Amino acid sequence: MKYYAHSTNNRDKIDWHLLKDHLNDVANRASEFANPFQGGSFAYIAGLLHDIGKYSIEFQKRLEGDKRKVIHSTAGAIEAEKWNKLYGRLIAYTIAGHHAGLPDFGSPENESSLSSRLLATNLPDYQYFNSEIRLPNPSGVHFPRLDTPSSLGFSLQFWIRFLFSSLVDADFLDTERAMNENKSSLRGKYRSIRELLDKLDSSLLEKTRNANPSKVNRIRGEILKQCRDKASSKLGVFSLTVPTGGGKTLSSMAFALNHAKIYGMERIIYVIPYTTIIEQNAENFREIFGVLNVLEHHSSFDLPEDRLEDQTKIMEKLRLSSENWDIPIIVTTNVQFFESLFGSRTSRCRKLHNIAKSVIVMDEAQMIPTPFLKPCVNSLVELVANYQSTVLLCTATQPALNSFLPKEYQPVEIIQDPEQLYQNLKRVKVTQLKKPVTDDELAEKLMSHDQVLCIVNSKKHARILFEKCSGDGNFHLSTRMCPAHRTEILKTIRERLKKGETCRVISTQLIEAGVDVDFPIVYRSIAGIDSIAQAAGRCNREGLRSEGIVYVFIPTEKHGLPPGWLSRTAQVGLNVMNRHSDLLSLAAIEDYFTELFDIEREGLDREGILPLIQEREKELAFPFRTIAEKFKLIEDAASVIVPWDGQSRKLIKEIRHSDFPATYLRKLQKYSVQVYDNEFQTMLERGIIEEIASRFFVLREELIQTYYNEHVGLVPATELKD
Repeated sequence: MKYYAHSTNNRDKIDWHLLKDHLNDVANRASEFANPFQGGSFAYIAGLLHDIGKYSIEFQKRLEGDKRKVIHSTAGAIEAEKWNKLYGRLIAYTIAGHHAGLPDFGSPENESSLSSRLLATNLPDYQYFNSEIRLPNPSGVHFPRLDTPSSLGFSLQFWIRFLFSSLVDADFLDTERAMNENKSSLRGKYRSIRELLDKLDSSLLEKTRNANPSKVNRIRGEILKQCRDKASSKLGVFSLTVPTGGGKTLSSMAFALNHAKIYGMERIIYVIPYTTIIEQNAENFREIFGVLNVLEHHSSFDLPEDRLEDQTKIMEKLRLSSENWDIPIIVTTNVQFFESLFGSRTSRCRKLHNIAKSVIVMDEAQMIPTPFLKPCVNSLVELVANYQSTVLLCTATQPALNSFLPKEYQPVEIIQDPEQLYQNLKRVKVTQLKKPVTDDELAEKLMSHDQVLCIVNSKKHARILFEKCSGDGNFHLSTRMCPAHRTEILKTIRERLKKGETCRVISTQLIEAGVDVDFPIVYRSIAGIDSIAQAAGRCNREGLRSEGIVYVFIPTEKHGLPPGWLSRTAQVGLNVMNRHSDLLSLAAIEDYFTELFDIEREGLDREGILPLIQEREKELAFPFRTIAEKFKLIEDAASVIVPWDGQSRKLIKEIRHSDFPATYLRKLQKYSVQVYDNEFQTMLERGIIEEIASRFFVLREELIQTYYNEHVGLVPATELKD
């Protein structure tokens, strides 16, 4: 009898996928994926065993059309422990979870736990696998010598995740190769790191030729040179401390590509804190390296699983690369990156093995979410210690992370004299307003300037303050506006600034990180020093004025005061202001983060991720699924699609009649506004939004005048009376 892994509609079985071929091919491919972190022999065993449950008559009947469900992954997990009691458990996690995701080890009472599944006795007979599959002798397989920079348990569970990734990706790719050759043929064929470096060098040379010979541009050239020079340093943790406006984005990419070329690394992963700025960076990289070599991947950009009938070959190729990150340049977010490293689902974890042998650039490293700082930092160190990777902490305000890093992984600073560089690029003066200000007083101050930016801590404060400023040339920016709307407003803002026309902007923090605008005067509501420094980066950005001015103010209204965690960072910011005359100096920044982390030391692992890992580490009993549920960097929010313009209305009309509505996800992203659950439920109850195609929630077009303002975006439904 022949046993099969996958079937087609052909009843003669001539093109069915032989099970023994699938197991051997997955084993070989998984082994190749795991070699960079010394997991090749373990991944090979996992590949051989992962589908042996398909050797049952029951599963073969299912392939022939029987509708009864057959769980086939438990068999391989059991056989892994039989093969080797100690090492087998590491492999068992990956096999048991290769469809449903990494399980908790848990207890036998929980039937979904690994401990329960390893005790299962009611499985269909799958023993024929012994006739076709030959396992290596356990005595010839040795566990790699891992460095354990944080703890043994953390390193082991991290290694299991990467082993899981290798198996899952190998399984998907082999199935795809056997069953969908057209799809499989689109994978790979990217430019080499050497070729991408040549493209960057050519682009930078062209920029240098066309740049004006200003002091700022000369300093940017020196920063670039130091980044290139430092690229030959051995793999490790690096820091790039460059004030805003110093050109650190392209300089850090120059370091990354040169470093990758020298050490035979395979990709650059550029991690950015906010989705609001990722598109700008990704587009810059696409212009330099070509669209087929850059993947933009974040939560609101996840491409659909459904058939992409209306997508071009390019989009299909990028969709495939989003599954496993096999592309040379990835631009992603903190959320996508870290939640993948601590995830359990196959779709999240499939990409992990391709993070090995990478240069990981943490742009705005001070924005690593503080409640998860310890596990995040541990994971970065782990990548350097055991996965042939380098981490570059790239920031204008280097946080005091040294106390969380082991001695042998302290950051190597790329800039020779960061203090002197700060002085050379100093373009603004920060002044604290002596008295708290009301919204009316603040509006009066803003209206006295022709060009001014005001940044506040909440969407509500931005909206109320904007409404107090009347006349032409006043603009509002917040995430209550869909991205297409914000893009339109930003274009107008830049044009007015360039022409010297009246331009007063009231914005939330979204404008601080990476948005390229240049104002002579900035007002910033009290916040952490890192946020104030980012606000200062929008002031006299190009150094064309002798000095820009940043006013830090304390609002009197409740809606203007910093909420929650931000109130603590603001208080520490005030403390530092009282101790330093120059609020943006490196000494002040160091002082700020040292005090903040000292106050919040117990809150730097808010969900207790590290204790969860260590609790039963000696038993190799890890709660993978529980950790994934707890490791959420941002609150879950729902998307509301706004019929903002003719294109959005056309797309909404199309999805009403489409057989493949998920293919519209990316196109509609720029018309979406994120709202939290209480407001979303209110909008549903009042009929403000309608559900289309069982997945899209759209603001009713006839209500857009009431609930979407052309100046401030989505009007809060929870603040309006019926």
